[in-house]
Amino acid sequence: MKPLTEVRSRTAALPFENIDTDRIIPARFLTTTQRAGLGRHAFNDWRYAADGGDNPEFPLNRLEAQGCAIVVAGRNFGCGSSREHAPWALLDYGIQAVISSEIADIFRSNALKNGLLAIVLPEAEHRELLDHPGQELVIDVAARTITLADGRAFAFALDGFARHCLLNGVDQLGFLLDAGTDIDAYEQRAQDTRYTVETAA
Repeated sequence: MKPLTEVRSRTAALPFENIDTDRIIPARFLTTTQRAGLGRHAFNDWRYAADGGDNPEFPLNRLEAQGCAIVVAGRNFGCGSSREHAPWALLDYGIQAVISSEIADIFRSNALKNGLLAIVLPEAEHRELLDHPGQELVIDVAARTITLADGRAFAFALDGFARHCLLNGVDQLGFLLDAGTDIDAYEQRAQDTRYTVETAA
């Protein structure tokens, strides 16, 4: 996982509520543990027409959405079953951040663990972004702010552990491995203490 300090992009809007994980990536594509290539299946049944071509009604297929790394989605994004393939597919598709007024807890957890920013904003701020797609935003992970083109900034919540992992490009396992020396030192101190207590007794 690469460090994620900033996302700078125009926004694309998915102005629909309750976009579930099966909509993000259908269950039939969950047979692999490889992340590369999953992007072509992101929003598969919505994105493609019956003949296999692009569905012109799918918002992210529109010309103005091309190259956008920030998606502003409707309320309750990522609901449904838990699947890490959902954030994998979005990242491989080129999306680095999803913003909504409500994001399902399990999806948000999976997203942050895999380097996808899943940001929840108050309703008024979310509505402003949803109603005005195409504007350039700068998301600062360290400061936990979204800066708009006019200079205003929206603050967002991000717990300290997730922030650390994103900024340093590590997942939970990587965090533990990085702390290996400290863990070994703690175990040694604990062992020494036990030995001292047992000897004194």
